[in-house]
Amino acid sequence: MTRIRLTNTRTRRKEDFTPIDPTDVRLYLCGPTVYDRAHLGNARPVLVFDVLVRLLRHVYGDDAVTYVRNFTDVDDKINAEAQRRKEAGSPLPLEALIAERTEETIAWYHADMDALGALRPDHEPRATGYIPQMIAMIETLIAGGHAYAAKGHVLFDVRSYPDYGKLSGRSVDDMIAGARVEVAPFKRDPMDFVLWKPSSDDLPGWDSPWGRGRPGWHIECSAMSAELLGDSFDIHGGGIDLQFPHHENEIAQSCCAHPQASFANVWLHNEMLQVEGKKMSKSLGNFFTVRNLLDQGVPGEVIRFVFLMTHYRKPMDWTEAKRQEAEATLRKWRDVTRGAEAGQPSSALIEALADDLNTAGALAALHDLAGRGDAERLLASAQMMGLLTDQLGAWSTDDEELGAIIMRIALERRAARKAGDYKKADEIRALLEAAGVKLMDTASDNIAWQRSSNFDPEAIKAIE
Repeated sequence: MTRIRLTNTRTRRKEDFTPIDPTDVRLYLCGPTVYDRAHLGNARPVLVFDVLVRLLRHVYGDDAVTYVRNFTDVDDKINAEAQRRKEAGSPLPLEALIAERTEETIAWYHADMDALGALRPDHEPRATGYIPQMIAMIETLIAGGHAYAAKGHVLFDVRSYPDYGKLSGRSVDDMIAGARVEVAPFKRDPMDFVLWKPSSDDLPGWDSPWGRGRPGWHIECSAMSAELLGDSFDIHGGGIDLQFPHHENEIAQSCCAHPQASFANVWLHNEMLQVEGKKMSKSLGNFFTVRNLLDQGVPGEVIRFVFLMTHYRKPMDWTEAKRQEAEATLRKWRDVTRGAEAGQPSSALIEALADDLNTAGALAALHDLAGRGDAERLLASAQMMGLLTDQLGAWSTDDEELGAIIMRIALERRAARKAGDYKKADEIRALLEAAGVKLMDTASDNIAWQRSSNFDPEAIKAIE
């Protein structure tokens, strides 16, 4: 069996991945807070985990992997957006406006991630569907001396968990010294965080032992992952911006609520995203949502390819040059694999992905297959990466007519060679090369070709 190695943020080492149960590999990715469109940075952990899930299913089996990614659908930002619509004149009550915004944003998210070729998770829990589990976990934490109620709030006592800060590598005292934390008068310690908070009559709320209220952000993921994956599971991940405080707090409350369990054995964090070498920011005018790029005509497959060009643990820079390179490469690969049946993915690609999701190395393996004209293995290997799929191929449909013309010309050349008319075969090859089409010799009897920089559709049509 393929040995998978992953860099575990918690241990700061690349380790052999050993699932708790090889017949049920379980992983959890923190999903979006559904108040607005997903920006480019939001897409990165989705694509990292998408490649990971594809690899795990290849190694352990399609039915041996359970993938969970949540929706946070109770949040102050969602409430604020609903309130804005109310103030803008909507006749709907605030609760209905919150539900409207939530459904709308989840539909946007699905459409945008689908456009990038991301597989839907096995479970997509919404926080509002797991309030009883959150309340039960909070009660367990209070009973164990790890949380306390105060002024309608319930707070986690960080001093009650000695390992607090190990994920991010900081001590509680260091955090307090360097933090900008709102210190409510009812907090025992400035770093104590909210598990439950009161709700006013005009905001979403649920009855609880501490009064009508709503959960804090961190308890949501702990309760949902425990319910769907168990108290101990294999992999938890997200962007590096979630390492502290979100994931640190998840570990603390989950380990204290289930002291005999390990919570997540492996923690995966992807680095942040830049645009043309600068931090993505609305003030700099370089802030893009996934939908912005799709609406500008950038194919989802091209966006995906650009993301895969950089290892997940390195900062990623979205540039126009990379976009152009990705599109040109994908066009060539689609040309090479046109009409091919997928074979088996190459061992070089699997080895690269198994080495801490080395997607850049995997792309190098694809380039090698394309260069050798190995269409069947190129197609299978690319699809292992979520590329060259029928789902993502719509952007290249304008090329179908040209592809059919080139194929007919190439078949005519092959017939000439079989008939011993090498002069005609050479003439056809020369005409195609002049029109920017490079025919490729393959080990099989398939016809493969690539575009050259002088690719000229009109010249191709003129040959026929």
